[in-house]
Amino acid sequence: MLSRTKPAMGPGSGPTVSSAKDGKKKRKLPKYDDFLQGRDFTGALTLLEFNRNSGKSTEETSLWIAYCAFHLGDYKKSMEEYLSLTKSEACHPDVWINLGCCYFFLGMYQEATDAADKAPKSRLQNRLQFHLSHKFNDEKKLMTHHQALQDIIEDQLSLASIHYLRSHYQEAIDIYKRILLDNRDYLALNVYVALCYYKLDYYDVSQEVLAVYLQHYPDSATAVNLKACNHFRLYNGKAAETELKALQENASPSFSFASDLIKHNLVVFRGGEGALQVLPPLVDVIPEARLNLVRGTW
Repeated sequence: MLSRTKPAMGPGSGPTVSSAKDGKKKRKLPKYDDFLQGRDFTGALTLLEFNRNSGKSTEETSLWIAYCAFHLGDYKKSMEEYLSLTKSEACHPDVWINLGCCYFFLGMYQEATDAADKAPKSRLQNRLQFHLSHKFNDEKKLMTHHQALQDIIEDQLSLASIHYLRSHYQEAIDIYKRILLDNRDYLALNVYVALCYYKLDYYDVSQEVLAVYLQHYPDSATAVNLKACNHFRLYNGKAAETELKALQENASPSFSFASDLIKHNLVVFRGGEGALQVLPPLVDVIPEARLNLVRGTW
């Protein structure tokens, strides 16, 4: 251990009173608005929870905590916040539709329906009910909500997703491409287009479209996984597995969906190796897991 030849603190070594004051003037405490503008939901959530624990909580604090949790994919936490807010007599009506969205992403479709029915009429309510109709296979309600969709981006994206879920891949591509013509900066739509081309067995075209997004976001779990799937179809399981290695190493513990997706696809890429150990817990998480488990080819 090296010893010091001079004291760590001494005359002239530390900040002066004036410089300390200047530092205080320059340094400002961050506001959650700053984090939200930069889409740093983790930072915003941390600050909001700090304020709550410091006794500075308001109803608005709970709303923003629920909002941040939702955007971080923690739908259970978001649901709990919104559910708590509904118990207040002064509860804002829009809380019900936000709660419904949380229920939807948690797979609690009946609860989502009940919450949506309590919300005031809005475009978001119609989109949620549109998707719920699809989940319940209620064609009559599906068409009713379909007719209520407008020519705005959010509604059209919702329609495209239903087309995809119903295997109408070309119709979904047409909508995504139309939106991309006027909104080149909506880079994530390239992933959706690439996924549709993958489903249509145009793996090389899917790779080309996907490359546009990966140039900007090379660590995207969804995009890298799709690239690996394309490699599996175009080349072999070994090539696909190589693509997933970096993703497997970088997947954060909180990003459980990426981890589950990797586990599932590695089984497929390895020709079914470990299927009976890996796939059963994923049956209710990844739709393809059930199909691959009952195929009987492992």
